[in-house]
Amino acid sequence: MMTIKTAMILAAGLGTRMRPITETRPKPLVEVAGKPLIAYSLEALNRLGIERVVVNVHYLAPMLVDWLAAWPGPEIRVVDETAALLDSGGGIVNALPDLGADPFLVLNADTFWLEEPGAQRDNLSMMADRFDPESMDMQLMTARLDQATGHTGGGDFTYEADGRLARYKGAGDAVIYAGAIILHPRIFDGITEKKFSLNRCFDAAAGAGRLFGTPMRGHWLTVGTPEAIGEAEAARSAYLGEPLSGSSGAGR
Repeated sequence: MMTIKTAMILAAGLGTRMRPITETRPKPLVEVAGKPLIAYSLEALNRLGIERVVVNVHYLAPMLVDWLAAWPGPEIRVVDETAALLDSGGGIVNALPDLGADPFLVLNADTFWLEEPGAQRDNLSMMADRFDPESMDMQLMTARLDQATGHTGGGDFTYEADGRLARYKGAGDAVIYAGAIILHPRIFDGITEKKFSLNRCFDAAAGAGRLFGTPMRGHWLTVGTPEAIGEAEAARSAYLGEPLSGSSGAGR
C-alpha cells in the first residue's frame, strides 16, 4: 500500500447555487445531517492517517479559516485565494509548496460519501493500495449512477479492461468522477497558466494511458442546491438504516 502523507481539499468555490444559505456561510460549512460538508472529507482523511491537509479558501474565507483552526486532527494549512479564484487545477498548483513532490490526495469540499457498512477497508485506503506511481499519473474514485444522490448530469468516464478510464462518449457503462483523486504532481509539468481546470489533466492523463479509476463502495452524495440538503439527508438515513433526524442544515 502506498503511504499518502498529504492531501488537498478544494474549498474555494462560491456556492452560488446554494443561495440563500451561502449568503451567510461558505459552502463547505453548509451542514448535512448536522455536520458541515467539509467535515466528511476531513474525517475520511483522518481515517487514512494523512499528516497534512491543505485547504484553499476564497468566499467568506475568515469564517472557514476559523472553523478549520478548531478542527482536531492533522496539521491544516490554508491557502488564500481571496485575490483571485484559480479553478480546480490552478488551485492545486498554487498549493504545491505545501503538498510536496510525492503523490497526494485531492478531495472536493462539496461532495462526500458513505462507506459501505461492514466493509473491512474504506475507499481511500483501497485507492492508496491500488495507486502505482510507475504506471499512473492520476487515479479517480468513481461511482455508478445508481450509487449517487444529487448528481444531475450523466456519466463522466468508462472503464477499460485494465482499470484505465476513458471519457464517456455515450457507449458502455458510464461512471461518475466521485470527487477524490490520488495524483502525481508531474501531471502539472508544462502548464504555465495560473488558472485552469483539472479536466485538462484528466484528458492529458487519459491520452497517455495513465488515468485509472477505483470503483467506490458505498453511496456518494453531492449537494449543490438548498433542496439537495434534504435529499442527501434522506438518502443517508435510508442507506445507513438510521431514522431521519428531521433537522436540515438549511436553517442553521
